[in-house]
Amino acid sequence: MENKIKKSVATLLAHIIKIDDRDIEKETPLFCKLMEIDFGCSPEEAKTFLKETLQEEYDLDEHIAIINEALCDDKLSKMHILEQLNHIIYSDTITPNDYEEFEKIKKALFSC
Repeated sequence: MENKIKKSVATLLAHIIKIDDRDIEKETPLFCKLMEIDFGCSPEEAKTFLKETLQEEYDLDEHIAIINEALCDDKLSKMHILEQLNHIIYSDTITPNDYEEFEKIKKALFSC
């Protein structure tokens, strides 16, 4: 289950990078740092998660559901995920779409 959560959180973070067409090279170190801190991912593993998410199709709602299933009663961990998402958003130019996505994700994470 931990690997599924790791993949889902990585997808959530990479989603913001993908939808804004952010500079991948600029965002990769922050993404890797966040994945290392929370999941002990090596830089190579984190880069693989990022690369796969940026290239593959994914269902964001499915990944949010996985996170919710694992953390349903753990509001602190959910807030931490939102904090990470916020770090990604603030790492580059902020657009109105960023916070529409943030609010959508926040609502979905706390629907449980």
